[in-house]
Amino acid sequence: MELLEKSTLYVVATPLGNLADMSPRALAVLKQADWIAAEDTRHSQKLLTHFGIANRLISLHNYNEQARVEMLQSSLAKGEVGALISDAGTPLISDPGYHLVNQLRQAGLQVRPIPGPSALIAALSVAGIATDRFYFEGFLPAKSAKRLARLVELSVQQATMVFYEAPHRLLGCLADLRVAMGDERLVCVAREMTKQYEEFPQGSLAQVEDYFIKHPDKVRGELVIVVAGAQALAIDDQAWQSLVQAMLEQQVSVKTVAEVVSAHYQVAKKTVYQWAQACKNEMH
Repeated sequence: MELLEKSTLYVVATPLGNLADMSPRALAVLKQADWIAAEDTRHSQKLLTHFGIANRLISLHNYNEQARVEMLQSSLAKGEVGALISDAGTPLISDPGYHLVNQLRQAGLQVRPIPGPSALIAALSVAGIATDRFYFEGFLPAKSAKRLARLVELSVQQATMVFYEAPHRLLGCLADLRVAMGDERLVCVAREMTKQYEEFPQGSLAQVEDYFIKHPDKVRGELVIVVAGAQALAIDDQAWQSLVQAMLEQQVSVKTVAEVVSAHYQVAKKTVYQWAQACKNEMH
């Protein structure tokens, strides 16, 4: 069994859903740690009980992390060994832990990774969308207006984009993606990864949105959305003008519309701005 270093925090990846993905090294660390910090102690207790681990659990979530940092830092400074886990996958990736790790490193204490499952990397590896460059956004804003505004900003991103989304917001998110990036942008939605009913529907944004509309029973569990990056498109007046109208209907400003559409299509920003302004005037 690996001998753990004193005064060290181990950041431990845990299974996304299939318990067979728990690594022997992760188990060894969790069994030896003096304490285990977890986002949801009730959820993590089930995992630890399954593997016969009864170490002290400490809650560490978005609402108490900063208050917990001093206590955990003090215990490590005294020579204890700690472990940090999330509900599933690799900690800190759209999960709590940043403030703790940052403070420990500033204090000169050791932080070690115990690599393993990651929803982000797992989804990318099977999406069938370019992986040479990717941008991870994490969770988008819950409210549609703010979400759409952010997606419009990201619509010119040329690297593959990865988002996390909750099931009750999936259809709204896909609809906003269509407005911001067009019906034909390639997308893959990873759901129930490593579980019995895992699935990876892939196609255009319009096709994938239609799939989930027709199969509402499949909108469940944490979801990972992988979207292809933007490409400069040849001039197609009907296409860019349709995008302008769709964005204006969603209350996107004329200035932002001009910036996004001109970046998507080989058409002058001034041309788009003038046409968008004329459309907006007709709408009032």
